Amino acid sequence: MIVESIQLALAPVFVLVAIGNILNMLASRHARVVDRTREMQKSFLSTTGEDHDASVRELRMLARRTYLISRAQLALVLSAIAIGLCVVAIFSSQFVHASTEPLVALCFALAIGLLLWGLVLFLMETRVASAQLRVPLSFLELDRDL
Repeated sequence: MIVESIQLALAPVFVLVAIGNILNMLASRHARVVDRTREMQKSFLSTTGEDHDASVRELRMLARRTYLISRAQLALVLSAIAIGLCVVAIFSSQFVHASTEPLVALCFALAIGLLLWGLVLFLMETRVASAQLRVPLSFLELDRDL
């Protein structure tokens, strides 16, 4: 019976490993955004005119990225907790004489829903990052054949 529980718990554990990898990647992105924000804050006071406006725009985008990454991390951590509860429910079915299947199904569905929400937030953050990194057309020198 315990062997069956371990086998049943493997699928949620694989999802947990995937969530951990995504969280690691988000933490790296978050660190880069924080570093860039600190750089921009240092130079913020010394800018004027168009340079100041550009600084404000970039700081706004960095703040948006920080918000989206933080929310994605929250959704993924909650998803991991739901997966953990799912695994606990699978194992507790061996010791409790009541069916834990509805609880397992609910926890797993909640975990997948939170995982999907975290991925949507990550997609939104990458879209903001891409918009932030647009190269001005003048830099592309499109009138030249290279």
